[in-house]
Amino acid sequence: MDFVSLAGIRAAAARIAGAVERTPFLRSRTLSRIAGCELWLKFENLQFTASFKERGALNKLLTLTEEERRRGVIAMSAGNHAQGVAYHAARLGVHATIVMPRGTPNTKVSSTRVHGAEVVLEGESLSEAGAHARELAQRHGYTFIHPYDDPAVVCGQGTVGLEMLEDMPELDAIVVPIGGGGLASGIAVAAKALRPQIHLYGVESRLWSAMHQRLHGLPVSAGGDTIAEGIAVRDVSELTLELCRRHLDEVLLVEEETIERAIVALIEIEKTVAEGAGAAGLAALLAHGPLFAGKRVAIPICGGNIDSRVLSAVLMRGLVRDGRLVRLHVAMQDVSGSLAKVATLIGEAGGNIVEVQHQRVFGTASVKTPEVEFVVETRDREHTRALIAHLAAHGARARLED
Repeated sequence: MDFVSLAGIRAAAARIAGAVERTPFLRSRTLSRIAGCELWLKFENLQFTASFKERGALNKLLTLTEEERRRGVIAMSAGNHAQGVAYHAARLGVHATIVMPRGTPNTKVSSTRVHGAEVVLEGESLSEAGAHARELAQRHGYTFIHPYDDPAVVCGQGTVGLEMLEDMPELDAIVVPIGGGGLASGIAVAAKALRPQIHLYGVESRLWSAMHQRLHGLPVSAGGDTIAEGIAVRDVSELTLELCRRHLDEVLLVEEETIERAIVALIEIEKTVAEGAGAAGLAALLAHGPLFAGKRVAIPICGGNIDSRVLSAVLMRGLVRDGRLVRLHVAMQDVSGSLAKVATLIGEAGGNIVEVQHQRVFGTASVKTPEVEFVVETRDREHTRALIAHLAAHGARARLED
């Protein structure tokens, strides 16, 4: 752990300078108002591979001997570390093999292959992929580049915190997503050295809260489907565990729905794409607002590699959650022109019809009174209530599906 220090992080910053982006660090006026604090965003999703992981991967690669470079490297990763290793290994002329769990999103698998790495899909979890990667490393003489259990990697990730404090020295708190803990550890070491009074918080999905459990002396129980697969880690390392124990005030837990809300907010307000893990910091502020009220708070948007299909579903679910996309069941007489009349009434009330389904068999009160299901886009819940009232005033009985 003594290798992870402010001096080590500064050395990493000098080593990787010019090969990774010094990403924007900007105050969000709208999100500051929503979160009740002065909120600063570190846009690590703007790295070339859309993740902070480049920093640690490159720092480790640049510390290898010529013999280690010649033999090649291997890593296990759910995606972002894979891309960081693959991209910079290719730049440096080093052969890279990446072992990824079989459930890794397609976008991360294809993006890793694009950078020239050999991708092996093995195991149902990151730990199983890691075991296979170590076996291959021993068999072929590859250097294993761990995504977080390596001082050189942690120092590389710590350059995020170094840049934050250089750009905004008066920060009161930093909230960092935790998977294996490499980013949180590195940022914490840098931040505490530069500003001892700063408060540092990790954040995990409640389904995958291994660091929180370890820090509180609880047995590790983690698993389940999560949109934040980038921080879905069961096995934190002793290195990152001890650094987090030394420097973090607490590890906060967030629900899946809150992470989805954070992804939507970042797209709609900041016009920036974040994956689940990348939005976890904002999710923590939305879930634990009073903890940060009135403070100067920073969060890294640490990754932007989200599957397009998943992103589409999250955005649509966000519209439903906010009452901007609703499903109305309208009972109407089975006479010519009824459907056109109701559609006209919805339009008059300012609703935008997205989908229509005419139901004559299921869920109808009478065969003479078919029910039509409308999926309608509205401004908000108040607008939806006004639309239903407008329908009722003109003889169309509508009910809102929960």
